[in-house]
Amino acid sequence: MEEKELQNELASIRSIMERSSKFISLSGLSGILAGIYALAGAALSYFFITSNSPEYYSIASKNLPARSLIYVYADGIFSLQILFVALAVLTASIVTAIILSKRQAKRKGQLFWGKISQSLLFHMAIPLITGGIMISIFISHEFYSFIYPSCLIFYGLSLISASNFTFSDVKYLGLLEIALGLIAACLPGYGLLFWAIGFGVLHIIYGSMMYLKYDK
Repeated sequence: MEEKELQNELASIRSIMERSSKFISLSGLSGILAGIYALAGAALSYFFITSNSPEYYSIASKNLPARSLIYVYADGIFSLQILFVALAVLTASIVTAIILSKRQAKRKGQLFWGKISQSLLFHMAIPLITGGIMISIFISHEFYSFIYPSCLIFYGLSLISASNFTFSDVKYLGLLEIALGLIAACLPGYGLLFWAIGFGVLHIIYGSMMYLKYDK
């Protein structure tokens, strides 16, 4: 009986320490929705790429300057339409994560915006900002085949960097994102597919796991 009480006390102490040192209000449901947004965005981007006529593709395939509205890269045609889709997916995912995590924090009695969440955001932002700058450099030099792999790799690095301030499961998602990005870099022409798997399928799987494990 005493041993059981001791185990309960240790579990309570461990829970209190985790609550005070980690942001445990990440919503698994937000991960699921982010994955759905990403799959919808990938489908829309694929439509934009394949809907162009052979004549249009032939014209766009010529050496156009980086400032043009149409860019050509290994996956077909990279246009402002696809860029806007990617930004829309990112914005929707961030807004959803904030709303649901804020609700989760309130339910768990944790401060949503404090030192822990600020540290989480800071460590996650550094790789993401670095990746954004690197991708901008790729676009300016017309290295379009590296856009999708870079998105996956730098996002994976940001998850690993932020995993010290939240659930450890996030680290494994980051490792998978990096692995997918490296594979995508070796297989130019399939970037959109790997992007859909990394940001869509993996988010839905991991979001579902975290929802069942932590949100219930």
